[in-house]
Amino acid sequence: MATTAAAQDAADQQPAGGNSASALKLPDNPQIFGQAMPSVIKATAIVNGEVITQTDVDQRLALLVIANSGKVPNDQVEELRQQVLRNLIDESLQIQAAKQAEITVTDKDIARTLERVASSVKMNPDQLTTYLKANGSSIRTLRRQIEGETAWRRLQQQKIENTVSVGDDEVKAVLERLNASKGTEEYRVGEIFLSSTPDKMQQTIANANQIIGQLRQGASFPGYARQYSEASTAAVGGDLGWVRPEQLPDQLGGVLRTMGPGQISSPISVPGGVSILAVQDARKILSADPRNAVLSLKQVSIAFPPGTSRPQAEARVAKFAEAARNVGGCGGAERIAAEFNGEVVANEGVRLRELPQALQEIMLPLQVGQATRPFGSIEEGVRTLVICGRDEADPTAPTFDQVFNQLSEERVNLRARRYLRDLRRDAVIEFR
Repeated sequence: MATTAAAQDAADQQPAGGNSASALKLPDNPQIFGQAMPSVIKATAIVNGEVITQTDVDQRLALLVIANSGKVPNDQVEELRQQVLRNLIDESLQIQAAKQAEITVTDKDIARTLERVASSVKMNPDQLTTYLKANGSSIRTLRRQIEGETAWRRLQQQKIENTVSVGDDEVKAVLERLNASKGTEEYRVGEIFLSSTPDKMQQTIANANQIIGQLRQGASFPGYARQYSEASTAAVGGDLGWVRPEQLPDQLGGVLRTMGPGQISSPISVPGGVSILAVQDARKILSADPRNAVLSLKQVSIAFPPGTSRPQAEARVAKFAEAARNVGGCGGAERIAAEFNGEVVANEGVRLRELPQALQEIMLPLQVGQATRPFGSIEEGVRTLVICGRDEADPTAPTFDQVFNQLSEERVNLRARRYLRDLRRDAVIEFR
């Protein structure tokens, strides 16, 4: 205040008609170079002194849109923007807590993960950088997300996992119940958890319903889980693995029993917030299931030259289908590829269950040496899969270590939620 007052006094004492900028000898019509300063200087929130800008929010929102193939309705963008801001606040708290615990995420750590992310979308990091920028996001926001997930995972290992204990008797009890439930259903489940307090529960349920609406229209469940879920499984797309209803809290288990593969639940009120469940698959415990078979495949692909008309392409596909029907065993794949100027790719150790549902239905009745009906599109090419081998999986109970690890993960997940809640409670957060 004293400095400001002194400056004001000096200004008031200038001679009449004087110009305080005259000594700078500035041109009357200056030519401006460079680019305007971006909006990164505008704070949206300040988390324990760390600024989150509007640009941070915009670029992370764009990253979410990219991850979901642009399937975000205009009337929901503002609500998603607020959720992204909440995620960025949590991310800042997680990184800050990791630094206080002397946990460091190096540039090399981030670069290794970035390489894997780029490879998963068939790009290198430079190509990914260009792609993100062209779509309104940036490599910086992706690096920040990777840093947050890595820091939080390491912090959990240091602060939580080392304090979680699971007794041998608990594991043995689970194995006994598992053997007693042989033949009953278990499910591959994904979860999105949104924390809430009782006074904000209605708004949280409304947010959950918006997410569910997008998921039921085809949005990526792992993508939304990574962005919105506040459970520790967010980093793996919300994947809970294979679970039975009785392994989950009563509220979740009761809903899971009513669901089938491909279904998304309505919002489920649970202690501390709201959960959304997605059932990806189902199977019978310790029972033979042909979908567990491990396949050896050859894929024969054909493409259509530019300018090929649809009638011409359809005629070629019909001949390709006839050739596939008479493939004559796995060795016939190369012959068909040569006949149609296609290519062959061999795949070993492919689990039937991991193929798209439509292909599973086609391949279940096929024998070794047979090929699927052609599938694909005229624009992107047509292919067939030839079955070269099929190893049926022997259903066995999980090992002691597998059950031990699952129980440990559940307890870590619960404590991680509480830890993040405490970080929010103790933080100094300003909104601008």
